[in-house]
Amino acid sequence: MSEANTSSQPRDFIRDIVAQHVAENRYPQIVTRFPPEPNGYLHLGHARSICLNFGIALENQGRCHLRFDDTNPVKEDVEYVESITTDVRWLIAGWADHCLGLKPRGAGPAAGTVNGRPDRAIAPAAPGVEAEPFFASDYFEALYQYAEDLIRRGKAYVCDLTPQETDEYRGAPDQPGKNSPWRDRGIEENLDLFRRMRAGEFPDGARTLRARIDMASPNVWLRDPLLYRIRHVAHHHTGTQWCLYPLYDYAHCLSDYLEGVTHSLCSLEFVPHRALYDWILENLDLPRARPHQYEFAKLLPTYTLLSKRNLLRLVQEKVVSGWDDPRLPTLAGLRRRGVPAAALRRFVIGTGITTYDGSTDIALFEHTLREELNTTAQRRLAVLRPLKLVLTNLAAGEEIACEATNNPQDENPTTRRITLTREVFIEADDFAEVPPPKYFRLKPGGEVRLKYACIIRCDEIVKDAAGAITEIRCTADLTTRRGEPNADRKVKGTIHWVSAPHAVDAEVRLYDRLFTVPEPGAEPDFMQVLNPKSLEVVRAKLEPALATATPADRFQFERLGYFTADAKDSAPGQPVFNRTITLKDTWAK
Repeated sequence: MSEANTSSQPRDFIRDIVAQHVAENRYPQIVTRFPPEPNGYLHLGHARSICLNFGIALENQGRCHLRFDDTNPVKEDVEYVESITTDVRWLIAGWADHCLGLKPRGAGPAAGTVNGRPDRAIAPAAPGVEAEPFFASDYFEALYQYAEDLIRRGKAYVCDLTPQETDEYRGAPDQPGKNSPWRDRGIEENLDLFRRMRAGEFPDGARTLRARIDMASPNVWLRDPLLYRIRHVAHHHTGTQWCLYPLYDYAHCLSDYLEGVTHSLCSLEFVPHRALYDWILENLDLPRARPHQYEFAKLLPTYTLLSKRNLLRLVQEKVVSGWDDPRLPTLAGLRRRGVPAAALRRFVIGTGITTYDGSTDIALFEHTLREELNTTAQRRLAVLRPLKLVLTNLAAGEEIACEATNNPQDENPTTRRITLTREVFIEADDFAEVPPPKYFRLKPGGEVRLKYACIIRCDEIVKDAAGAITEIRCTADLTTRRGEPNADRKVKGTIHWVSAPHAVDAEVRLYDRLFTVPEPGAEPDFMQVLNPKSLEVVRAKLEPALATATPADRFQFERLGYFTADAKDSAPGQPVFNRTITLKDTWAK
């Protein structure tokens, strides 16, 4: 499937709902949102939500807001805000970036509000206006005013129960809860206490604001849920302006409303939360059309972990080098590993949208990645485990020009010059002194073709005092080069090589799956199923054309796999390459 096909409209139950609403002219414009909490790096699972929300906006000439649901300052940080913004822009670049809804920098709820409550949706930034993502924290004043409205309507109250007592009073799924002793406080007392909570009079945990719904509801999320809690903690976006912070369920639906979101798309875990989402919106005087929440299944690839808590443990215990370690499923790690955004989009769009959880074989992602790179990656020659080979019938300093193909999948492939010299490097695995049956690579007395060059014959093995092979001496049949009389002579084996005098030394990192079992999260301790071979570092010999590679370039090291220059550690004269994926494809079988 080409990149163009990812822009054709997929079909799923959410898109069917949106299509019906468009046909009914229910909304002036379709508006979705991607609302991550800035408490970690985005990962492969988030890519499904990004592609779904931006895809629906793209298909309906709408917009999708990047909004940070930053209501918990204890776990959030500007580092995550910056990384998430970078990741989203990378993933949608060239595909749906024109659908990205941003707000004018520093803007909060629209002007002309009453008690902080706008009567129209917050407009995104106009072209050319300095803009930034949306933040739920920009709406703290409006959210606070909405909370006072709920108190005035008798729909919310200040509760003095401790967190432990609150849990005890909530009951269980099969047992009703019981009312808080503070549930029947009067409106004026609740307003006074709530305002004093905002003013910072009470310590953390002393009081909360709760919705007054039904402590006997079979849906435990409707058992007088918390709306606000006290936390004397500085916020990454608002500083020390607030010590009273809304809970996610309260801020989420109202942020959607304030931004004019029409379709609020969440994962299946939020199905029981939907009743609270609707209750809050229904119990306020909101003049505009209200958003609606729809749920879909998460993406759960095998051989990986997507829990932020587990990923954080891997980072903190230095199992990996950081959030952008190429073995992690974070978007930063995938990008550093060399995964193109187009391949990631193709994968997550291709897995579809369902209403049931199920794992996705990571081999499907790897297959999609190989398909993408096969058509876009430039071919180059590299030797990962060098073994010196001497062509004895070439003179020292003699150079023979050869022509190598850059992009064989293109309709009009191009070529580059490589140089055959007396000394070249081949892969150590491409020679066997005592070969197994059906071994078609180089062996004593045997012949192979050096790709793009000529056929060679192994004449002699040179060893050191310890018996280790130091070089292989061969004869090159120069009449088998392209354009020469015997160019069509056939041999069973073809191997790659690099000219020794022209070779570029480089560190190459061979990455593999981080875990050895399909479902590491199901293990008692996922640390016990780490793959000890998830990273191997070798000193390689590369052809000169790779000396100037950048992280934006993608290469197939012929016969070896797909590689890219490391964005952090590669430097002029000291290249470092990461293996994106091997050539072998188990899914295709």
